[in-house]
Amino acid sequence: MPKKKPTTNLEKLFHEPNRIAILSALANADEEGLSFGELRVLCRLTDGNLNRHLAALEEEGIVRVKKAFVDRKPRTTILPTTKGLDRFAAYLAALERVLKEARDALPARNRARLAALRRATA
Repeated sequence: MPKKKPTTNLEKLFHEPNRIAILSALANADEEGLSFGELRVLCRLTDGNLNRHLAALEEEGIVRVKKAFVDRKPRTTILPTTKGLDRFAAYLAALERVLKEARDALPARNRARLAALRRATA
């Protein structure tokens, strides 16, 4: 039976640098979440790009977007859901396993490649 690909358990929803940044920022926020502006600055994203990622994450129940008025000004707050934090933690654990497997494979692969090069040039 062929070995399962190490990346099989990486949830594609998270496997994008900007979404990793968004979830990492939200995971480190307090229980009040982050304002849209704070999240935009922390992740170095444009309004449109952040909106697109948040829509995808909200659709999957990873984040909750709360809109309110504060001193007659609109304020959008983003909060991670419990489900979202659990799924992100599982993604990070899977990513750690993939990175460990790759790291562990490098020395053996490099030794084999070096031996093959030596035979080819001898």
